[in-house]
Amino acid sequence: MSVRFKGTELRPVLLEAVVNQCRVVLVKDQGVYFLAERGERRPDGHQKLIAYAVGCNPDVDAFDDWWELARAEFGGDDFGEFFDPREGVFALILHSANDLEVSATPTHLSLKTVTPPPNGN
Repeated sequence: MSVRFKGTELRPVLLEAVVNQCRVVLVKDQGVYFLAERGERRPDGHQKLIAYAVGCNPDVDAFDDWWELARAEFGGDDFGEFFDPREGVFALILHSANDLEVSATPTHLSLKTVTPPPNGN
C-alpha cells in the first residue's frame, strides 16, 4: 500500500522550500501532507502552501476515510520527516510532470516518482 501526492500540488511546496533555503517536511497528524519548513503563513497562522496525499486531506475527505488510510500506511503515531527538496526524488518531481508515491514500513519510508493517472486524480 502507498499514498500518492499529486505533482501539481507538491511542486509549489518544493519550490517554496528551495526559495526559502529550507527543508520540506512530510507530516502525519491531521492528514498526511508536505509543507516547507519555513513557508508563508495565512492570516490565521496556518501554512499557506500544503500538499496533501490523495485521500488524506481532512478538509475534503471524510474523517474515517483519511484517518484509516493514514493509519494503515504510517501507523497510529503522528510524525514529521525532513527532506532536502533539491535532492533525489524531489529534484525529479521539480523538473517533471510526475507524482510522488510514498510507502512505509515500521522502519523506512520509500519515495518514488510515478506517472500521474490519465484522469489526473
